[in-house]
Amino acid sequence: MNEPPLPPKPAPEVDFPIDRVEAEHVSRREFAKFLCLVSGGMAVGSGWVAIKDKIFPPFRIQGEALVCRVSDVPVGGTHPFTVEGSRIPFILIRRNDGSFRAYEQKCTHLACAVYYSPTLDKIQCPCHSGLFDAATGDVLEGPPPRPLPRLEVVVRGEEVFVREPRQEERA
Repeated sequence: MNEPPLPPKPAPEVDFPIDRVEAEHVSRREFAKFLCLVSGGMAVGSGWVAIKDKIFPPFRIQGEALVCRVSDVPVGGTHPFTVEGSRIPFILIRRNDGSFRAYEQKCTHLACAVYYSPTLDKIQCPCHSGLFDAATGDVLEGPPPRPLPRLEVVVRGEEVFVREPRQEERA
């Protein structure tokens, strides 16, 4: 029983006809250099995120800052504001019971602007359906990892002031 001979194996150039010019667009060495560059950039970016608060401490209010008059914010309403010397957006909320709360107006998930819903008495993030408690700023549902940073509100006469929360209130 003689088996017929196998046909000769074709050369790779015949099976995979790629012009030499096209094969040289990105060499393995260039691709490896690109990967090293991207990896290095990501490492530097991660390091920057880790140490930026040590180099540039977060903004702190010195004393009290005037926000508005009590009559400027109706019950169930809000008043956006920034503190002098800072570009951080805050929101002053007058809850349905008449009490005031002040929070940073950026969601702790991806920094989307949050808004107050007086019918729910909650603070909502429209980007990913985050929900915060209007009384405490704590996360109720959604992807935000931390509560909203808040300021202490002081009502003196007809004026509303904010200040940094006392140390025991931050914890």
